[in-house]
Amino acid sequence: MATKTDSFQITGIELPIEEVERVAMGGVRVELTDGAREKIAAARAVVDRAESEELSTYGLNTGVGRFVDTHIPAGMTAELQKRVLRSHAAGVGNPYPDEVVRAAHLLRINTLALGYSGVRVELVERMAAMLSAGVLPFVPARGSVGASGDLAPLSHLCLPLVGEGKAYVDGELMPAADALAQTGLEPIELASKEGLSLINGTQFMTAMGIVFGLRARRLLKMADLIAALSVEALRGSDQPFLPQIHELRPHTGQKLSAANMYAAMQGSTITDSHRWCDRVQDAYSLRCAPQVHGASRDALEHALRTFQIEAQSVTDNPLVFPEEDLLRSNGNFHGQPCAISLDLMAIAIAEIANISERRVERLVNPTMSGLPAFLVAEGGLNSGYMIAQYTAAALVSENKVYAHPASVDSIPTSAGQEDHVSMGNHAGLKLLPVLENAERVLAIELLCATQGVDFLAPRRPGAATSALHAAVRERVPYLEEDRILNDEIELVTSLVTDPAFIAEVEDAGGFELH
Repeated sequence: MATKTDSFQITGIELPIEEVERVAMGGVRVELTDGAREKIAAARAVVDRAESEELSTYGLNTGVGRFVDTHIPAGMTAELQKRVLRSHAAGVGNPYPDEVVRAAHLLRINTLALGYSGVRVELVERMAAMLSAGVLPFVPARGSVGASGDLAPLSHLCLPLVGEGKAYVDGELMPAADALAQTGLEPIELASKEGLSLINGTQFMTAMGIVFGLRARRLLKMADLIAALSVEALRGSDQPFLPQIHELRPHTGQKLSAANMYAAMQGSTITDSHRWCDRVQDAYSLRCAPQVHGASRDALEHALRTFQIEAQSVTDNPLVFPEEDLLRSNGNFHGQPCAISLDLMAIAIAEIANISERRVERLVNPTMSGLPAFLVAEGGLNSGYMIAQYTAAALVSENKVYAHPASVDSIPTSAGQEDHVSMGNHAGLKLLPVLENAERVLAIELLCATQGVDFLAPRRPGAATSALHAAVRERVPYLEEDRILNDEIELVTSLVTDPAFIAEVEDAGGFELH
């Protein structure tokens, strides 16, 4: 496993999803180990033998897709590979986020390095050199149905290898040939099977699952801490979060969320001040937060386990088995595991936003909170956080549309040869707005909870929630009279999944989120 440095060794054995995210953020040099090179070379030897013996092999000396029965003459097999790359680069629309493209690039290198694809070592090394040099291919995000993997996106990703397509260098978009020249690289000539090996796979679906999923994992941790601050602002009880309660229904996510919330509120003088009040039970959005957050946590972790498997899998077609000297067609490229997992993530994250917005409503509504209406002292002249709650409601409603699963859809392609597709790319693309919307809803809740706690001074929240409150107040002042909230919401949104901000709050509160 790689250490946390500015380089990463691709072994063709192990690829932790956390390392994928690190490389995806940019500035990391990647290179093959000797063991990976040996495995790649062994598989290539099988391809070379099959080519010399003119065995009929899909994608090696046949056409692709519906043209599977069309024989390609021996002298044209290398030309076939470049034409496959060109013809499949039919994606449209805006590009994927940079971090998704880098992650997919690394994942594609890794699947080739596992040694079952039959490409040459020099091809994989050139891919690693491109990633290390900061050549970022321009990859349109629309065009994949997630069946034979991500054919169109992977074609755009790999076109710069042969000096075609477009790529960014230092944020500037240019022809791929210029991008290579600017970074001291040269185009490579493809050999037999290599074009197909570059484009058959699930790497863009997997990249979205890892990059967005790890970001969501941080959001779900912060959601517990934000919810705890809301419970305190609403003068709720910490008793529903007692560990012994959750041992009786021991779902892992539920237990972790309850532990976060209970620990965060310890030492709270706000909670102590109303421990023996006449309120019997808090609303569900408060006392059931661990059950809701926990269900989303468990769903997310299931999806991330799927993507960990996918990151270390071979999704090429045909596959090469060096020990048996075999090439075999297969269906490992089908994106259904990714599609279902991406849909599951969207549903899980949407629910975190749903329950968060309900806490926002309780915070701004004086009949529920006992706090000043819309969390502003001089209501009427000021509207306070009134419209921030509208924004949260709008985002939650939008998420309900995006949470409809894409993976239940299918449409035949390639003249019926590919008659069931996963729509995993669609699932990944709509996951991002769900995540962004949820981050903004949680940011609005955090702003409202911070303001609510201010009205309860001199009583103080728990040590961890006090640290969160203080960290927000260092950046956003108390709302004494109306001001434009847009920039403040966006600022806090940028913090709720920022590892540095989370570490700052944990250090200040002497607390580690589970």
